[in-house]
Amino acid sequence: MNIHVCSDLSVSNLSILSREGSIVSGVSFDLGRGRPLTLLGESGSGKSLVAQAIMGNLPLELHATGSVIFEGLDLLGETPPERRRRWGRSICLLPQEPWLALDPTMRVAPQVAEIHHYVKGKTAAESVEAAMDNLSEVSLASAAALYPFQMSGGMGQRVAIAMAHAANAELLIADEPTKGLDAALKDSVTARLRQEVEMGRLLFTITHDVGVARALEGMIGVMLDGRLVEYGPAHKLLEAPEHGYTKALLAAEPSHWEQRAPTPSGEPVIVGRGLEKRYGDKVLFSGLDIEIAAGEIVSIFGPSGCGKTTVGNILLGLVAPDAGTVERTRELSFLRFQKLYQDPPAAFAPHQTIRKGLRDLVRLHGKDWATVDSLCRRLRLPDALLDRLPSQISGGELQRFALLRALLLDPAFLFADEATSRLDPVSQKDVITFLQEIVAETGLAVLLVTHDRDVALKVSTRTLGLRE
Repeated sequence: MNIHVCSDLSVSNLSILSREGSIVSGVSFDLGRGRPLTLLGESGSGKSLVAQAIMGNLPLELHATGSVIFEGLDLLGETPPERRRRWGRSICLLPQEPWLALDPTMRVAPQVAEIHHYVKGKTAAESVEAAMDNLSEVSLASAAALYPFQMSGGMGQRVAIAMAHAANAELLIADEPTKGLDAALKDSVTARLRQEVEMGRLLFTITHDVGVARALEGMIGVMLDGRLVEYGPAHKLLEAPEHGYTKALLAAEPSHWEQRAPTPSGEPVIVGRGLEKRYGDKVLFSGLDIEIAAGEIVSIFGPSGCGKTTVGNILLGLVAPDAGTVERTRELSFLRFQKLYQDPPAAFAPHQTIRKGLRDLVRLHGKDWATVDSLCRRLRLPDALLDRLPSQISGGELQRFALLRALLLDPAFLFADEATSRLDPVSQKDVITFLQEIVAETGLAVLLVTHDRDVALKVSTRTLGLRE
């Protein structure tokens, strides 16, 4: 692992500690111009904490040791105000959860324009023009007047990418930049990141998508349990991995999965006939028929913003269709129709520990805590995570807790909206396998929304493709 290049960012022996001990240990790497670095690894392995340490926005209960040399200075030795003055200027972060990064009270274009006006010092008119250029680059010029809550998760991700590009910083840290994007947009964003490298910027990317790491080239580091277990040139590491976890990570890409489509075990649980939904003059879909029976998984795939989430919300009664009807099995309680949200932070109380939220749910619905323990084991969720706040665990871990919480209510129908978009290939395969086991054991009916055609084809009884 002793690979050295001429670099503008040098991380040496970086460790991140809490009161309980070390979370990240002894991470070292160099990042040079024209040679981006991508970190791969499972959810909770410490990838995002490394980025937060570089940025200087670690949670208050954590602190970093070692050194982070950037532009000749050790960032870990700077004061919080000095670190903050770098944000959006010399260092820019593309966050993992754009839902948390965007202002819900502002339309999209003004949010991007603010960066040009307040950070870059442009006039108001110049800022608006530049913002529209940034949005056009990510195919969102038509969404300029929308609020964040009016957009899909993938569209929100693209807005965050436009904002990161507007900052034009020396160092760009991209945390899961393609999460929730369809294949075409993923390729477009990856190409955009490559352009940043070609323009001379430093690029540090965190992803669970092996395809993105392969496309970005440069250097790759693989993290496991807070340690950098493998580090080297992308072509060498991906073609001849040495560590067992790296080999498992590459073998777990969805294209390599075995075909395992469940067989329906009962009557339809939920049926939609002739569904139509419009937003203004735009027709998302029309004349759509869909039904999901007990014991089957039906997948919807398609590009960001095509209406996949809207179909599921209509079936659950969260959104009214403009035409068509929905029928649900009458004897089933509404509590047995559950949703797994695309952005898990939106579904958890931010100031309540995971354990407190689950205990309240268990008490309210007369469940047994032993079921929580059993689901934690099956979802590989350590007991220590239960006493943390949602902001103190990774997005992938939070998504698994969201699945656990939904399954506690013994659902007959589960709308899983991008259920695995935040998971690395190994965890993704584990969670999908677990979901398949639950479907087989209980007869659960699942509507799975995904941008990944391989996932849809490998696990589904039937698939439904939507187009823009």
